Amino acid sequence: MKKSLKTLAFLIIGVVAAGAGENPPGSTAQVYRQSNAWVQEVSGVLTAARTLRVTTDAGSVKIRAAAQPNITYVLKKRVYNCVSDSDAQKYLNQFKITAWQQGDSAVLRGQCEFCGNRKHGSMDFDIVVPKDTALVNINTEGGDIAVTGISGRMEAETGGGNIQADDVGGLVRVTSGGGNIEIGRTGGDLRLETGGGNVRVGSAKGRIDAQSGGGNITIDSGQGMALETGGGTINISNANGDLRATTGGGNITIGSVTGLAVLETGGGSIRLSSANGPVSAQSGGGSIELFKLRQGAQAETGGGGIVAEFISLAGGRESHLETSAGDIVVYLADDLKATINAAIDVGNGHAIQSDFSTIKVTTEGDEMGGMREFYANGSLNGGGPYLKLHTTVGNIELRKRTLAQR
Repeated sequence: MKKSLKTLAFLIIGVVAAGAGENPPGSTAQVYRQSNAWVQEVSGVLTAARTLRVTTDAGSVKIRAAAQPNITYVLKKRVYNCVSDSDAQKYLNQFKITAWQQGDSAVLRGQCEFCGNRKHGSMDFDIVVPKDTALVNINTEGGDIAVTGISGRMEAETGGGNIQADDVGGLVRVTSGGGNIEIGRTGGDLRLETGGGNVRVGSAKGRIDAQSGGGNITIDSGQGMALETGGGTINISNANGDLRATTGGGNITIGSVTGLAVLETGGGSIRLSSANGPVSAQSGGGSIELFKLRQGAQAETGGGGIVAEFISLAGGRESHLETSAGDIVVYLADDLKATINAAIDVGNGHAIQSDFSTIKVTTEGDEMGGMREFYANGSLNGGGPYLKLHTTVGNIELRKRTLAQR
């Protein structure tokens, strides 16, 4: 076996030296066994360029930045389950790797007719670029993609693999047919899309637009955000700007939002810890909890309870909380200026309770078993924007904010 391995290595290196075109001119190659695969490892150097473009029929692409003047690469061609040296050589010779300079771009391309079936073969790129590279553009039909440390932009697309990026200075625009997307720290805007995987973002200094066909979306911090998933959960720690979050049925959990917040779920719960701007929250049937509201809220659920805490109603907007079947509990600041309208359609077994003497509670209907309705009206601190509360079946509570809540 050792002799056949050596023979295969010499044969392939000889083809490269003869300029047969399987590998780029000037590159070096070595062949070895790795588990059940034959591997040909190709190494080469390209002159540094503002843009690096990588395209491959199959396999992963890994790019990282370093303090070096040129672009260096190591490419591993793999073929699996070959029965002989000649069989492995036949498949390895079917790979075509090209590398060239085109204007201010460096280009690497991997082609393989049989690599669509990963049981037979694959190609994996490991590339090191100068840190000041302005753009990396990557396209693979199915492998994973990872980029680290460049000061410029990243554009990437994979037919189904995972995508990772960290310490990228500019815009990140990536698409996966179904894999996960994980972004660490970035200095620009993010445009992220996956057919069904999860999306995870650490810290982004720019705007985040993220879509998943059904996975979860989790973000630590970013600027303005527009997030959408077909059914997963959405979890955001800090949104420094406006936020729009939509899921077909998962829960939405938000920390702080400095701007407008629009939150929608087909059936999950919604929880918001703090918002400086106006809030709109809708659920097809889950509970809604909104705290530290400063510019009011519009909240509606088809079947859960609503809890809301109002610090102020700055901007003069009317607030409206409504549920078809659930309790509404509202905590109000001592100095809040508001006009209260509250109603329970089916009051039997339910009631409106208020900590405020200026809010008058009345009832209508038959106390001896007939339908009863409850109403509450009044003003706080001389009145202000309307705060309207409505539940078909449930209780309504108007409470003063406690010291612990402040």
